[in-house]
Amino acid sequence: MNEIYFILIIFVLAFAYSVESRQPFACDPANAGTRNLRFCKTSLPIHVRVQDLIARLTLQEKIRLLVNNAAPVERLGISGYEWWSEALHGVSNTGYGVKFGGSFPGATSFPQVITTAASFNASLWEEIGRVVSEEGRAMYNGGAAGLTFWSPNVNIFRDPRWGRGQETPGEDPHLVAQYGVSYVKGLQGGGGRGNTRLKVAACCKHYTAYDLDDWNGYDRYHFNAKVSMQDLEDTYNVPFKACVVEGNVASVMCSYNQINGKPSCADPTLLRDTIRSQWHLNGYIVSDCDSVGLLFEKQHYTRYPEDAAAITIKAGLDLDCGPFLAIHTDKAVRTGKVLQVEINNALANTITVQMRLGMFDGPNGPYANLGPKDVCSPAHQQLALQAAREGIVLLKNIGQALPLSTKRHRTVAVIGPNSDATLTMIGNYAGVPCGYISPLQGISRYARTIHQQGCMGVACPGNQNFGLAEVAARHADATVLVMGLDQSIEAEAKDRVTLLLPGHQQDLISRVAMASKGPVVLVLMSGGPIDVTFAKNDPRVSSILWVGYPGQAGGAAIADVLFGATNPGGKLPMTWYPQDYVAKVSMANMDMRANPAKGYPGRTYRFYKGPTVFPFGAGLSYTTFSQHLFSAPITVSVPTLHSHDLVSNNTTTLMKAKATVRTIHTNCESLDIDMHIDVKNTGDMDGTHTVLIFSTPPDPTETKQLVAFEKVHVVAGAKQRVKINMNACKHLSVADEYGVRRIYMGEHKIHVGDDLKHSITFQPSLEEIKL
Repeated sequence: MNEIYFILIIFVLAFAYSVESRQPFACDPANAGTRNLRFCKTSLPIHVRVQDLIARLTLQEKIRLLVNNAAPVERLGISGYEWWSEALHGVSNTGYGVKFGGSFPGATSFPQVITTAASFNASLWEEIGRVVSEEGRAMYNGGAAGLTFWSPNVNIFRDPRWGRGQETPGEDPHLVAQYGVSYVKGLQGGGGRGNTRLKVAACCKHYTAYDLDDWNGYDRYHFNAKVSMQDLEDTYNVPFKACVVEGNVASVMCSYNQINGKPSCADPTLLRDTIRSQWHLNGYIVSDCDSVGLLFEKQHYTRYPEDAAAITIKAGLDLDCGPFLAIHTDKAVRTGKVLQVEINNALANTITVQMRLGMFDGPNGPYANLGPKDVCSPAHQQLALQAAREGIVLLKNIGQALPLSTKRHRTVAVIGPNSDATLTMIGNYAGVPCGYISPLQGISRYARTIHQQGCMGVACPGNQNFGLAEVAARHADATVLVMGLDQSIEAEAKDRVTLLLPGHQQDLISRVAMASKGPVVLVLMSGGPIDVTFAKNDPRVSSILWVGYPGQAGGAAIADVLFGATNPGGKLPMTWYPQDYVAKVSMANMDMRANPAKGYPGRTYRFYKGPTVFPFGAGLSYTTFSQHLFSAPITVSVPTLHSHDLVSNNTTTLMKAKATVRTIHTNCESLDIDMHIDVKNTGDMDGTHTVLIFSTPPDPTETKQLVAFEKVHVVAGAKQRVKINMNACKHLSVADEYGVRRIYMGEHKIHVGDDLKHSITFQPSLEEIKL
C-alpha cells in the first residue's frame, strides 16, 4: 500500500473516531450499582482498593481471574480482559489481545530487536518504547488492544543457531540488560519505584536460561537446562534482575524449560525467593503460554493436574497464559493443596497492575485522548526509519567502495531473494506495519535499477535464474546483492542446523561478483549470524552490510546508507562464528565458560577465544575516529565490612593472593567510577561512534567483558567528550562458582575499544574492617 495513502486513511479514521468507543473496563460512573464501591474510589490507596475487591470475589470468580482470558465479574461491573498482548518492536497481533482493522489498520513496525540493539543507543531504545506504548494506549482506547504487553525478550543470544535470537538484544548480559531497562522505561512511562502509575505494563521474558526451541531432538517443552550457579548469576539472570531492580518492570514471564530439573514456573527459588523477595518485583509473574499444562502433560512433573496448579501458585506464579489454572485450581483448593489466601496473593499482584494502569478509574485518565491519529503518525514512522539506519552494520568496505555516488553509479543491479522484501523485513512478533519500503524501492530513489531475484526465495534451491542476475550485473554501474535468511529458516520453534547461507545463495553471490563491472555490495538480512567467510575474503565483494530485519522502513534505510545519506554506525551485538564452531558444540550444553579438557570452546566473546567471521562489536564507518582518555581514577578504595572476605591484613599480600570482597559486604553506593573519554572525528564525514568499555579482572580465569557503552555523534574534524559512569559492584564484580558476586582486589584492566587501555587498582579500606 502506498505510504501516503495509508497516512490519509489514518487521519480520515481519526476524524471519525471517538475516544468513548471503549466502555470503561470497570467502575463506570454511569453504573449506579458499582460506581460507589470502595475499590472504585480513586482517592484511596491502590492496595486498599485491591483488598476491597478481592474480599468481594467468590472462589470461582477468583479462579477465573487466574488465566490470560480473565472472565468478567458482571455483578461488580468488571469486564473480561485479555492479558496477552505483544509489543516486541511495535504493537503486534501475535497475542489475542490485539486486533488490527477498522480504525487501526496497522501500527508502526520498528526494526527487529537484534537490529535495534546494534545501534548501542539506549536513548533510542527508550524512545521506541515510548512510541510503542503511545500506539498501544491509543489502540486500547479504541478497543483494539490490551494494556499488558509481554515484551521485551531479554534472553541471552547464547547459541548462534537459536531461531529466536532475533528477538533478543544480543549475547552480552550488560547490553541485554540495558536494552531491557530502557525499553521497559519507555513502555511504562519511565520513573522508578515511586512511580506507581503505568502507561502500559511491560513484561521481561523468558525467565530463565531459555534459548533453545527445537534442535536435534531437543525441544523447549521438554528441555532441562543444566546451568551452574555462576552462569545463572553472571549471564542468564543479569537482564531479568536489571528489568526488575532498575526498570521497575510490571511483569516477568517464566519459561517452558526446566532449570536443573525443576520447571521454571514451578520453582519457588526462582520465582518467590528471587524475583519477588530478593529483587522486589512490583508486579505479577506470568507463565509462558501453556507452561503450567505442559509441566504436567509433557514433562510429567506432577502426578495429578491439581498438583501442577498448586505448586505453580505456591512457587509464586500469579497468572497462567492458558486455561490450566481455571480448570484445576478448584480441586487443588478443595483437596487442601493450595490455600485461598495464596490465590488472593496472586490476584493482588495482577489487580494491582490493572489499577496502576487506571483500568479501575472509569473513562478518564492521562491517556484518554489518544486515538488513531497517534498510530502510524509521520513522527513515529520517521523514528522507525531512524532506528533502521542506526542498526545497520558495515562489516567490510574495500577501498571505500561505499558510499555509492549518484553521479558515478547511475544504474544499480539489485539482486537476491531479499532484494524486494517486505514481510521479511519486520521479522517475527510483528504486527501489521503502516506500510513498507523494500530495498528495491529504496535504491530506486537514488538510481535507475535493474532487478533480478536470482533465487526462488531464500531457500535458493536451484541456479536456473543465475544467468539473468549475471547479465544485470554486467550492465550496471554497481551491484547490490540482498541475501540472507527469513522466518522459514530461523524462527520461534525453528532453530538452525547450519550457519551457512541456505541453498545456492553463496554460488549466486560469487557468480554475480565475478560478472559485475562495478563495485559489489553484499547486504545480509538475518537475525542470527551467518558464516560468510567466502565473501569476507573475496576481493570482488567490495562491501558487506548486515541489516538484521530492519522493519517497515528498512529499504529506505539501506539505500540511505548505500548512497551516503546516512553514515553507518552500528556494531554487532553478537559474535559471528565459523561453521565449524557449531559442528562441535551442542545447543543443549548451557555452559558459558570454555572447558579445554573436554574440547568445549565456550560461548560468546566473553569465553570463546577461537576464530570468528566477525567479532562482537564489529562495525565500520565512512569516517574515522580516535579516542583519548581524558580522566579516570587509578585506584579505588573498597570499604570492607567483614574480615573473613580477605585472606590477609597486609595490603601487598592481599593483592598477590587475588583477594575478593563480596558485594554484599561493602558499601556499593560509594563505588561509582567516572571516566571521561574524548572522541575525535578524524575523517571528512559526520558520523556516530560507539564507545565500548570492557574490563578484565585480575584473576586470569576471568575474561574481558563489556561494562559500559555510550553513543556519540561527532561532526567531521570535531571532538566530543563522553562521560562514562560505572559502579564497581554492578559492573566490575564477577560471580564465583556459588553465584556470589565479588570484587577482585588488584589491577583491573579497562579497555576502551581495541586501541585504548587503562588500569584501575582496587584496594580494601583495611581500617574499615570489623575484626
